[in-house]
Amino acid sequence: MKTTMGLATAAVLAVGSLGVATAATSQAAPTAPTTTTGATTGATTSTALSGVHGADEARIAAAAVEALRAHPRAARAGAGQEVEVTDTVVDPDGSTHVRMERTFRGLRVLGGDLVVHRGAGAAQDADGAEGAAWEGVSQTLDAPLALGTTPTLGADAAGARALAPAKELREVGRLERSGRPILVVDAHGTEPVLAWEVVATGVREDGTPSRLASYVDARTGRVLRREEQIHTADGQGESLYSGTVPLQVTQKGSAYELRDATRGGSYTTDMGGATDGFACSAFGWGCKSGTIVTSPSTTFGDGTNADPDTAAADAQYGTAVTWDYFKGEHGRDGIFGDGSGSYNRVHYGRDYVNAFWDGQKMTYGDGDGVNYGPLVSLDVAGHEMTHGITQNTANLTYSGESGGLNEATSDIFGTMVEFHAANSEDPGDYLVGEEFDLRNGRGFRRMDNPIADGKSPNCWSSNTKNLDVHYSSGVGNHFFYLLAEGSGAKTFGGVAHSSTTCDGSTLTGIGREAAADIWFRALNVYMTSGTTYAQARTATIDAATDLYGAGSTQVGAVAAAWSAVSVS
Repeated sequence: MKTTMGLATAAVLAVGSLGVATAATSQAAPTAPTTTTGATTGATTSTALSGVHGADEARIAAAAVEALRAHPRAARAGAGQEVEVTDTVVDPDGSTHVRMERTFRGLRVLGGDLVVHRGAGAAQDADGAEGAAWEGVSQTLDAPLALGTTPTLGADAAGARALAPAKELREVGRLERSGRPILVVDAHGTEPVLAWEVVATGVREDGTPSRLASYVDARTGRVLRREEQIHTADGQGESLYSGTVPLQVTQKGSAYELRDATRGGSYTTDMGGATDGFACSAFGWGCKSGTIVTSPSTTFGDGTNADPDTAAADAQYGTAVTWDYFKGEHGRDGIFGDGSGSYNRVHYGRDYVNAFWDGQKMTYGDGDGVNYGPLVSLDVAGHEMTHGITQNTANLTYSGESGGLNEATSDIFGTMVEFHAANSEDPGDYLVGEEFDLRNGRGFRRMDNPIADGKSPNCWSSNTKNLDVHYSSGVGNHFFYLLAEGSGAKTFGGVAHSSTTCDGSTLTGIGREAAADIWFRALNVYMTSGTTYAQARTATIDAATDLYGAGSTQVGAVAAAWSAVSVS
């Protein structure tokens, strides 16, 4: 069904049961929406709804579009721009937050996404023009777009530039271009640039599949940046230490499947050492799903690696605990927010020391059996599922500072899942991956003192954006630890922790639950794809103000914790 309404000049709202997957598809291969050019402004504006479900959300989204129309400067409005509504959030008091993607002359604007905020009563008011309901916009775009969209560099030349030998490509083998380059507007840099998006697939040195997007200036041919679209846990592993855990399983005939009907039908499969091929990474064709794990009884695994079902049980348990954490603590109904589940693949590859989220599912390697065990610990399961939640909320770009924030978000909530489980075999702490570190038991990252790994900075600097996202996450991890627990020496899960500040201050934490509530609201309501650390400071202060009030202890603590990691 389509409904036409006024939006600066004209708007088209496609109302239906289209979900997150449709929104993602439209981002990958946008089509030009129906538009009308208005005589008053000369701007072309169109809006589609792809992430709304039902009449209420459609009405909320339409009202947000009208509110945006009434505040064109806030929208960075200009000729040739369109927005697409992808998600809506309604607070208990009726305030609304509507997330939108932006296109410019039919091209995706990377970093152009925005969230429109309207106050209490906005959900009941459809005209959207009244000043009282308007509460502003969260976005990273700082000026209207004004650039040409005719490239001087052709698509094939851009593809050649993207795959030319470079330091960043050395660790990716069998690199091949996937499909034709797509013209986009890349607004993640200092100035928006017309660019070719060139996607190539390959395999990293540790066996992780790679889906690497390179952005090539469509005029100069310079490679602007690269973004890995397979999100990993930065490769280590884990042994199976969760003990006896509850699982929901599904009977099928005389056997039982590791499938949880109470959590969106989430399930776990066994890859038996297989890996994905080129067609899967490049086009999503012929992907190996593995064989669903079954048992003749309701018991799966025997607590050792000798039984392949043991790792599967850990992965399924991690999925269940992560689902329960996000639903119980943050009201998030699964990764996609619509109650649908995802699935896990275990026993991926041979001696594979990594885990990853590929946009649809979690995949876990078995480790090398010497230094690292299977990567199915609680914090890694929470980490990987959180990548999915980030993708379906702020969609933080996986490069630069936003990539560090993406990884920090996964570490933060992976840690919160571990605390939430209250599992005596794997007690909560601020180490990431310690359970699968067979040799040292220290894991590969720690949030109280990120620099302990020799690469993740405790403090922000102008070089942070140039680091691998698994290391630039150190700033966000350190902030969260200081906000939750404060500075000084403490012990969690039998592990000694100690955190210092970059400005020499002494901080008192507000508690991990309050800190997590603030981070989740910032992620869900205020952060957008290109959010930087400075903008994350603003987003979390806004979130804390929403939750605890202006001038509250929590708001002051957020500001102090950011200052303590040199983010101002």
